[in-house]
Formats: sequence, C-alpha cells, structure tokens
Amino acid sequence: MTEFADAARAAAQALRDLFPPTPLQKNAFLSERHDAEIWLKREDLSPVRSYKIRGAFNAMRKRLSSDPGQAHFVCASAGNHAQGLAFACAHFGVRGTIFMPVTTPAQKIDKTRVFGGDNVEIRLVGDFFDETLAAARAFCADAGAHFLPPFDDPHVIEGQASVAVEMVQELGGPPDVLVLPVGGGGLSAGMIRYLGATNAMCDVVLVEPCGGPSLTAALKAGAPKEVRITDTFVDGAAVARIGDLTFDVLKDIDPSSVLLAPENRICVTIQEMLNHEGIVLEPAGALSLDILPEIAERIRGKRVVCVTSGGNFDFERLPEVKERAMRFQGRKKYFILRLPQRPGALRDFLELLGPDDDIARFEYLKKSARNFGSVLIGIETREASAFPDLFARITERGFAFRDITEDELLAEFLI
Repeated sequence: MTEFADAARAAAQALRDLFPPTPLQKNAFLSERHDAEIWLKREDLSPVRSYKIRGAFNAMRKRLSSDPGQAHFVCASAGNHAQGLAFACAHFGVRGTIFMPVTTPAQKIDKTRVFGGDNVEIRLVGDFFDETLAAARAFCADAGAHFLPPFDDPHVIEGQASVAVEMVQELGGPPDVLVLPVGGGGLSAGMIRYLGATNAMCDVVLVEPCGGPSLTAALKAGAPKEVRITDTFVDGAAVARIGDLTFDVLKDIDPSSVLLAPENRICVTIQEMLNHEGIVLEPAGALSLDILPEIAERIRGKRVVCVTSGGNFDFERLPEVKERAMRFQGRKKYFILRLPQRPGALRDFLELLGPDDDIARFEYLKKSARNFGSVLIGIETREASAFPDLFARITERGFAFRDITEDELLAEFLI
C-alpha cells in the first residue's frame, strides 16, 4: 500500500510540469445551504477542464520510462480522456491516434485537436462507442501502438489518485466526508486507495447517474456486470461496465454509500452552479454536488470535499438543461388537448391560463374536418403548484386533455 501512495505522490509531483494543483475552494453558497463546511476540488479547472489529464499523463509517463522507444499511443474516447491524451502527447512529443464515434460533437473534436496539435490524429469511426473501441484496438495491433485505457489501468488509477494527494495537502488532512462521481471507477478507486494507504480514510459517498449505474450493479452481483445505459446525458459517467481493476478497490464499499442521481435533477444543479456561482460544470462534474440534499443529515456540521470532476460543457446543450431542469421541478408540462373545431375555442382555452403560465409549445397534431382536433401544448410556469389549479380549470371548462410529460414513449416522438 505504501508503494501505491509513493507512486501517487510521484504522479502528483510530475504533474507540476503541466499545471499547479487544482484549487480546493470553500463554497459559501453550498456551505450555508447545507449547514456544513463544503469544499470543492476544482478538477474542472485543469488545463483540459477535467481530471482525466492526470491518468493519461501518468500512464504515458510510466510507459515511456519503461519503453523509451514507444512513440505512438492510441485511445478510444468521445470526451475528456481524448483531450487528456492529446495534451500528454503534445507534452511528451509523441504521436497519438484518437478514435472517436462519428457522432461526436464538433466542439469536442476541435478541442482535442487544439490540445494535441500536430502530434495527434483524430479518426471518426462507428456510430456507437463499442464500434469505435474495436477499431482502436484493431489499429493498435496492426500499428504496434500502445493502447491507453480511460480508467482500467494501474497507472491511470495512480494518476487519478493525485487528486487525493493534493486534497490532503491543501486541506491539511482528510475531510470528514468525501463525495465522488463514479463512471468507470478510475477517480474513485485511485482516491480511495490512496486514502487507505496513508491511513487517512474518511466517510466516502459515491454518486452514479441513474442512467448508468455500473458500480451499483457490480456490488449487487459481486463482480463487474454490464448494464444497459438508459440515459446518455451524463456522458462522462454513464459507463456500461465498471473496470475490473477499479472494482477490485471498490468492491468493499457499503452499497448504501453508492447513490444514484436522476439526470433531470442534475440539470437543476448545473443551472444553480452557473447562475449562483458562475461555475460551469458538465453533467458528470455536477454529480457530487447534486447528491448533497440527499445526504444533508450525514454531512451536517462536517467538513466535506466534493470533487467537481469536469467542466467540458457545450453551451449548445443549455436549452436541453433548462428543459430537463424545469420538468424535474414540475414547472413545465406537456399535454395533448382535445380542442373543439369551432370559432373561439382557442380563445376560451387561453383564458384559462394563469398570469405566470407561458405557452412554450403549440402544435396541431392532426388537421381534419372533424369536430375536434388534437393539439400538443407545452406550458411553463413559475411554481409547480400552479398546474393542479390549471388542470382543474381546464376540466371544469369541459376540455379533454392528457398529460404526457412523463410518458417516455410519447415524449420521444412528440417532444
């Protein structure tokens, strides 16, 4: 264990050639809200705006140390790992080939290219990540390149453990409670292993997105198990299968300390941190903050560190974030209205709306000569409590309607 702690400290020291320790900041807004001393370990402020640079850099450093002739590295990633590898390739002056799905947003491709410069080639292969990964591994075998995994690698785990090294140094010891996001498990395994190796263990809370609970499934099965990804919104943590090496560290975690965060609620957290604190977080980067209300009693009066793991947020996603946040808060609903085909019917309906009710969507679903027509309507309001009264007024006036806000099948096709 001491050997791992030494390796993590060495990784942290080597990283100083790239960037200073990421800030550990006490957050007054969250501390007051939760009656606790809450600190944010700002991995969103690394050079690539995520902690992934640590593992990629350390694994590359170790490989070059053991095999100086290795000058070609490969990864498959649509996000932060790709950017971390690209940055490391430019730093060490080696060649990198990065495989990304064809569907990867241009913003992520451009940022990866900027970090890697002439040292990196980006190949877009496959509509799904499994296809991309298979192409990357096949390329490695043919090119004699070294494949660098995003989390399930001992040197990647060592690199991610450097977050714990910095945290303990900056805080002067471990916190009472540490809150970490979990995807493939590299960050959580690295930090927990370092704390255990240095006798600095504390209460740890791990957070997964509801749409990809790979650690929860593994703990239940007693081994890594592939889960179906039901929501890809938290793309930095929605992993179908936790790593074998990372699970070996996490397998003894109390399942009650592994919590799930709903994707729509995460959108509320992203909005709050942006509006109140001016902090831009990607969905995975907001996981540790999103869970705080659920553990309010557990953290009350304690010193808490939340790792904000990344801030690579595409602002083109803001409308989606707003939409999902309002739906979680109950402030936006969609329904199908059966509207009589007579003059004045629409005016009669509009008169039922309250002063804070706004129509965000209005679309005739079918136009015909029948006496009634179906209309898709989206309503936004200031307080969720306004909807029961609105629906009562609609019913009292004799309009038939169906609330489809939580109907996933209809919402997929109509909304």
